[in-house]
Amino acid sequence: MTRRRSSYRSLASLQRDLAVCRACLGAGYPLESLPVLNPGLGQPAYLYGQAPGPNEGLERRPWRGRAGQTLRGWLGMDEDTFYSTFYCASVTRCYPGKSPAGKGDRVPTPEEQNLCEFWRDWELRLLRPRLVVPVGTLAIGRLLGKRPLADCVGARFELAADRVGIPLPHPSGVSLWLNSPTNRALVERAVAAIHEELAAL
Repeated sequence: MTRRRSSYRSLASLQRDLAVCRACLGAGYPLESLPVLNPGLGQPAYLYGQAPGPNEGLERRPWRGRAGQTLRGWLGMDEDTFYSTFYCASVTRCYPGKSPAGKGDRVPTPEEQNLCEFWRDWELRLLRPRLVVPVGTLAIGRLLGKRPLADCVGARFELAADRVGIPLPHPSGVSLWLNSPTNRALVERAVAAIHEELAAL
């Protein structure tokens, strides 16, 4: 049963309600997992992805598949460092299933994205991270508005008076964007900026 309070005082109470959220299922959307939860609390930075994949859906933990391995490789972090640094969230919180086209996972609909925005807004309010890393076009669009990856990867964005956003592309194996040496250089610049911000936290 979906529970959404009018206000939250802690991330722990928010996650208890998130763990049983079925809002998208109740709205008629097919989901293939329960919500994926962030491991631990109190991380200094916020990482915002698109949607869980099948491995994440099974384990109910973020970034457990090949994309997660690639992302940690970009950042030069082992699992313990990664999960202790980033509070991991996503635009939608349940594995949406395979794409009807047969390649990759289904992109959550705008309504699903809006239903899950409640959780993101409360996480940011409670965590108050100084660094937010949106990963992939969908997450970047939800935070910064639609724009080409090449215009935002490697750049810093002021999201609030004391909050910086540094976007990354999605580390998916089906993405062709990373085939370009120019784009890979933008990823390196973004990673350097992320580490610079983390060092200042």
